Amino acid sequence: MTDDRPSEDGEVPLRVAVIIGSTREGRIGGEVGRWFVERARVRGELDLAVLDLAEFDFPVHYPERATEQMTEFAGAIGRAEAFVVVTPEYNRSFPASLKQAIDFAYDEWQAKPVGFVSYGHGSSGLYAVEQLRSVFTELHTVTLRNGVALDFLHAPLEDRTRAGGRDRAVWLMLDQLAWWGCALREARAVRPYVS
Repeated sequence: MTDDRPSEDGEVPLRVAVIIGSTREGRIGGEVGRWFVERARVRGELDLAVLDLAEFDFPVHYPERATEQMTEFAGAIGRAEAFVVVTPEYNRSFPASLKQAIDFAYDEWQAKPVGFVSYGHGSSGLYAVEQLRSVFTELHTVTLRNGVALDFLHAPLEDRTRAGGRDRAVWLMLDQLAWWGCALREARAVRPYVS
């Protein structure tokens, strides 16, 4: 993420953290994240930063004191004004690595919007998203109604016949994310959020 300098039209870009939640070897999450970011980068009102959990060295056990990597992640969450979580569905839920990372921050999530890009085989990762909605509600975020759901059982990511519908889903979600992100940024500036 860059600084808060206004763009050519005078607007300050919304700082969005794209969180890639899978850390499994052989995962497709990195590819899905790149696919999403490639589409989102055309939106000049968004300043994107990718937080790929596979690139963090988080402890196996929750330590008494936060590690440097935990502090780095929580700091990135604090700087962001909106989030997009890229998640697979594993056994009708989201990955443990994602839950662990989410729990490294608390106040940093509050009063900010969260959108989801989910993927899976058959259910398109929607079971994972529904469970994540509960987690993020507890963290005082606003979860978006619309998201991007990819079903790799019936259509691989590179399937050109689905490209238009998938791109429309990305665009709609980003419209909502930008609206909520800017509205909540303005609200936090006028009145600090109290949980």
